[in-house]
Amino acid sequence: MDGRRSAAWRFGWLWTAYGVSVFGTRFAFDAFALVALLVLHAGPAQVSLLAAVGPAVGAVLSVPLGPWVEYRRKGPVMIATDLVRCAVLLSVPLAYALDALTVAQLLVVSVTVAAADITFQASVGAYVKDVVPREELLRANGRLESTTWTATMLGPPLGGAAIGLFGPVTTVVADAVSYLLSAGALGAAGGGDRRPERPDARPRLRAGDLLDGWRYILRSHDLRPLFLNTVLVNGLIMASSPLLVVLMVGPLGFAPWQYGLAFAVPCLGGLVGARLSRRLVTRFGERRVLRVAGTLRACWSVGLAFVGPGVAGLVLVIVIEFGLITSMGVFNPVFSTRRLERTPADRVVRTLSAWSATSKAAIAALTALWGLLAAFTGPRAAIALAGALLLATPLLLPRRLDETRRDQDSEAEAKI
Repeated sequence: MDGRRSAAWRFGWLWTAYGVSVFGTRFAFDAFALVALLVLHAGPAQVSLLAAVGPAVGAVLSVPLGPWVEYRRKGPVMIATDLVRCAVLLSVPLAYALDALTVAQLLVVSVTVAAADITFQASVGAYVKDVVPREELLRANGRLESTTWTATMLGPPLGGAAIGLFGPVTTVVADAVSYLLSAGALGAAGGGDRRPERPDARPRLRAGDLLDGWRYILRSHDLRPLFLNTVLVNGLIMASSPLLVVLMVGPLGFAPWQYGLAFAVPCLGGLVGARLSRRLVTRFGERRVLRVAGTLRACWSVGLAFVGPGVAGLVLVIVIEFGLITSMGVFNPVFSTRRLERTPADRVVRTLSAWSATSKAAIAALTALWGLLAAFTGPRAAIALAGALLLATPLLLPRRLDETRRDQDSEAEAKI
């Protein structure tokens, strides 16, 4: 098997593993919150704790894993994270069957899964950079992005139906099984990635190594603006999401299934955008697509503040979300490819781990802050403020950078 066919084979199995696991995650969307509500009769404060603190603490715990994983082969690391997530998730139905399930256990499971998720995603990026030829990186990232949006479109409605038919822990079991299947697919890929060599003879992790990811990002003229932009955009979009639920299902009187429909249908836009991203880059260039799609994805959310009741309100939400998600579907593969190209192979895991940990922590902090804001101003005003702030985020997108300057930056940053 020649090198190109071998790369295609390994990416095919990685794509399969990624698709299975991301569908399991979307199928179990809000599973812990539903289990806490339906089984443990938890209150709003406990449910909010699960939603915010679990991922935030998991992000913190993932930080020391980045430097540790960096100099190991990524295939075994991804398999290990799959098996860890499978095991901790299976503890939930086991405890449920024994009538021993608690909110504390759900919180521990949430933290563990969040930390493993970040490590897995960072390892996926490093694996793709290692096994996929550079000219095929955008195509590979586009396929992963389209898979994410397809799973996001199909998973939550099917998961909700499964809970209604088979009980509250059904989706948790399905998510655990998806990680087991993912580990099997990764095993079939047969590795193929290289183990990066350490630049020095240090055998042990030092405290300063924990900051290497952030240090590299913030010193990079290319990555720093992208980092600030994506963290802020994702945080503001996600911060207003729970408030939109409150607004639509509460004062506006939409049924839960209508709310689900308003976010399932627009995911088609993510699939379309991801499929178009490579063609758009070929025609218009990476930099222009990055800036235009990055700007467009910031222009939609402010319209959610004007949602009203009835069919017109539902259509407005669908149109706004479709535009937002289509823009993200175009932007994300181009952004992910640019980030991989600008990151040396021996820094990918630390960079992606730092990026993801910061994003999750920002989402948790902004979600909590916007919840407090909505308590004083109402959800509509808080949604409007998030949308207005998003309009300013394109200013953080990277400016034009000539190739000579970028190459010099890459060489300098590689020595950090």
